[in-house]
Amino acid sequence: MKHTSEHQPAAEHSGKNLALIALTALGVVYGDIGTSPLYAMKEVFAGNHPIPINEANILGSLSLFFWALIIVVSVKYVSFIMRADNRGEGGIMALIALALHDAQNKPRQMKLIMIIGVLGAAMFYGDGMVTPAISVLSAVEGLEVATPTLKPFVIPLTLLVLFVLFYVQRQGTAVVGTAFGPVMLLWFSVLAWLGLRNIIAHPAILLAVNPLYGLEFLLANQAMALMAMGNVVLAVTGAEALYADMGHFGRKPISRAWFLFVLPALVLNYFGQGALILSNPEMAKNPFFLSAPDWALYPLVGLATLATVIASQAVISGAFSVTRQAMQLGFVPRMEVQHTSDKEAGQIYLPAVNWGLMVAVMILVLGFKSSNNLAAAYGIAVTGDMVITSILATVVVARTWKWGWGRAIALFSCFLVVELIFLAANILKIPDGGWFPLVAGMGIFVLMTTWKRGRQLLAERLMGERLELSLFLESLAMSMPTRVPGTAIFLNADPNGVPHAMLHNLMHNKVLHERVVLVSVKVLDVPYVGNKQRLEVRPLRENFWSLIIKYGFKDDPDIPAALALGAEAGLEFNLLDTSYFIGRETLIPRLNSEMAFWREKIFVAMFRNAGSATAFFKIPSNRVVELGTQVVL
Repeated sequence: MKHTSEHQPAAEHSGKNLALIALTALGVVYGDIGTSPLYAMKEVFAGNHPIPINEANILGSLSLFFWALIIVVSVKYVSFIMRADNRGEGGIMALIALALHDAQNKPRQMKLIMIIGVLGAAMFYGDGMVTPAISVLSAVEGLEVATPTLKPFVIPLTLLVLFVLFYVQRQGTAVVGTAFGPVMLLWFSVLAWLGLRNIIAHPAILLAVNPLYGLEFLLANQAMALMAMGNVVLAVTGAEALYADMGHFGRKPISRAWFLFVLPALVLNYFGQGALILSNPEMAKNPFFLSAPDWALYPLVGLATLATVIASQAVISGAFSVTRQAMQLGFVPRMEVQHTSDKEAGQIYLPAVNWGLMVAVMILVLGFKSSNNLAAAYGIAVTGDMVITSILATVVVARTWKWGWGRAIALFSCFLVVELIFLAANILKIPDGGWFPLVAGMGIFVLMTTWKRGRQLLAERLMGERLELSLFLESLAMSMPTRVPGTAIFLNADPNGVPHAMLHNLMHNKVLHERVVLVSVKVLDVPYVGNKQRLEVRPLRENFWSLIIKYGFKDDPDIPAALALGAEAGLEFNLLDTSYFIGRETLIPRLNSEMAFWREKIFVAMFRNAGSATAFFKIPSNRVVELGTQVVL
């Protein structure tokens, strides 16, 4: 296996210069939030629900932008959420695992945490569909500013860029990863430069730092202000990436990059756009690109496209990572996972997720046709995810950090008030396009919960036919069947029960191998398990062995590699002398089951199309014997 016994974030144990790691983090972590200036201000004053352009509204909106970045990103995520790590790892799945760990033996609490967490993961996928579409489309729309005659080419060029982006995923992020940091360093430098140009011309715009301007704006325009808040949230999209990518870089480089470089560049750019609109309201139609001098427009479109590709790359890689973690935790079926790097275990490629995302993103571009329309679809998934993160973090802070419920609720209720206002504002956008991430997220939520419940139902059905292993071995000793040379390995979900594949083998072939190893795989609620803790070996009577292989939810399951570690416990394997026996169930749905019939049908279809255990556990296919059985759900 590729991991050491105690996994740590790369940034914390590699010894590399902190500045270099922070530079790399710029490309991976801040792509999404860093490209928000392309469309956030434009959406406030020239979107589908524009706000009248006057000095009070401009200063009020900028004040809300600034304080959203401070409260949501700087305080909530950088100062608090990033401390809620699971052995250095972050992200929604790590947070679910932490919350579940402290709710052991409390079925109701575990079920509630699981439902909330899965809903958050489903919203993440909804966000993952919209981010590449709105980011790349808003960058290519800069061509319209340069030459209006190029407008017919915007959507075809966007689709081409997106196709190339998804096509190269199979090569791995390392192919373009080395360019991420320097490109985003240039991008944020350009953001700051563009902002400064306009701020110097109208320094009074800096008054918007005063939160009173934001409060006055909200109080003076109550109905319109709620709509404005739905656009303000566009400035903090990508905040989840800070937490999700913590395992790759560590908390310190990410927070340093934010406070020293990213935050100042974003604030300068937003304030510069506000100054430009204040000086000339006509500029509100696309304040980002109109901030640039004429000679810089085409290079800026090219740089913006590169930056949005990087932002999209981070979201796509995140979707791969979350899917693999969800697979390990039993929320999605097994699917093909390809490793694109010999050095970094986290660099993976999932073909099914990649092409599914590409189709969804392209449908969004063709259906919504502009970044203004897509902005309506964007905020609701992001704010939903933020609310769920706050709820799960409250559980972790109250229990894992031992703060108690009072202090934890007091802290996160401050964030929740802001996020629930954002959520309410984005609910108003549902008719304009906010329905898409909701429909997509709920569809994924139904699939994930159906898979989890279906697996539980299947396990219960198989448990009804369960034979106790100790009793089976006793009866076997009294009437031993013919033993043949070699080793038989049976995958066994229940370490104390007899595998169904063994019973079928005895029933049909009437033989047992001279050595029988019952292998159970257990996924723990930690990101990684070291080789020293990987195996639990227990010798049984009649040359039977019980072997439990432990993985973390970010580990890469590899049963042959794990078996090679058994030599220290006196369990050596000769590959040419070993056969793997795997049960393969054929499921039959039935009416009046514990699960709705339509969900049973979905589960059966998912089960039928799930990846094989052979490929998932990296078992040599020429050493596998599959034995089938029918199970009525």
